[in-house]
Amino acid sequence: MNKVSKLVLLAIAGSALLLAGCTKKPKRPDPSATVLGQQPGGGSGSLTPTDVGVTADLDSGLQLRDGVIETEDKIIGLFQPVYFDFDKSNIKETERVKLQDASKYLSENTQYRILLEGHCDWRGTAEYNLGLGDRRANAARQYLLSIGVPAAKIETLSKGSLDAATNADDATAAKDRRAEIVILKK
Repeated sequence: MNKVSKLVLLAIAGSALLLAGCTKKPKRPDPSATVLGQQPGGGSGSLTPTDVGVTADLDSGLQLRDGVIETEDKIIGLFQPVYFDFDKSNIKETERVKLQDASKYLSENTQYRILLEGHCDWRGTAEYNLGLGDRRANAARQYLLSIGVPAAKIETLSKGSLDAATNADDATAAKDRRAEIVILKK
């Protein structure tokens, strides 16, 4: 038997093995026996908001006030994001006041630090957007340094397009091009 015949025979045997597979199919549970299938009154269908009771865990350390989320280690939403133009990382004159407010807050609350998260819209590759997010966060950092915030008080992080709305319209995409200002408590 020559080499080609052996390869053909091996390919046929491998194909037969793959096609044979497992003949026993797993038994699937009845959908009405699942949590989502169980409905008040014994019927089945989709859940409604009144079917689920939601309560806040008061000991979770999470506090929400006027769009501000405060946990044990950070405060999110205390400052408006710094917005950028498409594919740009320079800080517009109109956006600088947000960083000035953050600088003032840090000078009044010296125990805290700041995290600048760079974000991008959905356009571009993941790698490119991570780089652009990094440039945006670092542009905000440079501005804070230029107005006197100590370097040890500033951290940066690029989120790229991780949180961006995919295929978003222009207005939504514009909101994704930002640097978030997060206060670090630890």
